[in-house]
Amino acid sequence: MLATPSEGPPRGRAVPGPADASARVVVVQAAAVAVLVLLLLVIGVLPWAGDLGMHAATVERLRHHLLRPGNPLVDADTPSPYYSPWMLLLGCVARGTGVSVFLVLRFAALAGLGLLATGVWRYVRTLSAHRAAPALAALCLVLLWGTAPINWSGFPGLNSLALTVSYPSVFALGLAFHFWAWLARALSRPAGWAGWLGLGGLWAVILLCHQFTGVVATLGAVAAVLAAWPAWAVWPRLGAGVALGLLALWLWPYYDFFALFTAGADLEAVHRALYSDLAGRYWLALPGVVALALRWRRDRWDVLVLFFLLGTLMCAAGWAAGHYSWGRAAPAVLIPAQLAAALEAVEGGRRAMRRRRAWVLAAALAVGAWAQAGVLGYVMGRSALPEPLAAHYTPPWTGYGWITPYVPYGDVVMARTSASRLIPAYGAYTVAPGYPDFFLPDEEQRRAAVRAYFTPGTADGVRRDILRRYGVRWVVDRGESAPGAGLREVTRGPDGQVLYAVGG
Repeated sequence: MLATPSEGPPRGRAVPGPADASARVVVVQAAAVAVLVLLLLVIGVLPWAGDLGMHAATVERLRHHLLRPGNPLVDADTPSPYYSPWMLLLGCVARGTGVSVFLVLRFAALAGLGLLATGVWRYVRTLSAHRAAPALAALCLVLLWGTAPINWSGFPGLNSLALTVSYPSVFALGLAFHFWAWLARALSRPAGWAGWLGLGGLWAVILLCHQFTGVVATLGAVAAVLAAWPAWAVWPRLGAGVALGLLALWLWPYYDFFALFTAGADLEAVHRALYSDLAGRYWLALPGVVALALRWRRDRWDVLVLFFLLGTLMCAAGWAAGHYSWGRAAPAVLIPAQLAAALEAVEGGRRAMRRRRAWVLAAALAVGAWAQAGVLGYVMGRSALPEPLAAHYTPPWTGYGWITPYVPYGDVVMARTSASRLIPAYGAYTVAPGYPDFFLPDEEQRRAAVRAYFTPGTADGVRRDILRRYGVRWVVDRGESAPGAGLREVTRGPDGQVLYAVGG
């Protein structure tokens, strides 16, 4: 049975004395608040990396065409898995207020971070009544990774979170923690049909908002059900919740959720990197693995142990089968280990043993903070960081706001892959998408056209045919690249880039 705040500490576990315990609680809570404040300051900067351009473009399309937005990156009438319930709400906000898409994304970041912080607190309170547990768990979630930080959506390391805080993955992960907390309480005390149907609907929303985080949420839910193994009277209600969730996934009008199961082959190459440098990326979570072993000795059906085993099994199966995208389930391995490390430090065993574990955990957290201290550079600037910290800084990308005075919404721009990941954020389309898009039937032809256009020696007639075929009105390239005849230079941007008008 899971412990709840009203039940008090789990039976048989000692609580530290009031004097030293209160001081430690205050220190831990202050450290968690400092991390939260740092992330709030990062939101103000909104550093650009990864998929930010994709999400900005998605909001832009929904702002202009709420019911049938089309492809977010190229001028094509295709569905997209990025049109989730959360992005639909953000599109409505952008449409109703008329504010900049980047201001909308800052609102999204605040909402996602708030959901994540409150979700961690609620879920940890189902596992422990100790006052320091939620704050220490939050610190473990963001710092117990490795000394080679990994930046992927859905991976809540501090550096990764700073770069992805406005993404739907953070919103979905926050919902996942609330989902697990709600499920834990539904399994530990009677819940009516409405509660279980609500859980099914929330499960579907998480899956629609970020599919990979939805998988993590599902593994955590399966672990909770296996650990509790509810009475037979609960199973029909649980089944009804699952059925409602599946129905919601099937009825979602913006894309075919179940078609994503056949799209794995297009994603495997880009996800192979998830299985590299595992020691460097995750070794600081080892205290959590030890903590899980201790929990397993006490309870063979411990929910965090089961969660960890399910995540490990999925990631291992992905490696063995060559389905490297299954590596996106890695948070299902890390999260239970990180939570277990926090809980064992405040509750596990005798006071002397807890103290030793706390010192080990404090050392691991300090190393993790050092490894990810480059996050300070997003707020202070790289030049303000001491060189040892600056070495951990990940420079954000440079935006394309400099083209917006000339390129109106909906125009098509010929650009290379790196530029194609940013330009749609400002309302324009590109010829080829900057990211894999398995709902776009002519994706490979578009990529081949871009390669041919920018290949030195391609005949001007071939280039003109490509521009006509895709309705291109602008070309972005470096000034020394000589992208072809029939272009007029309009303006220059950062890094030697030039905006050309077609038919100038």
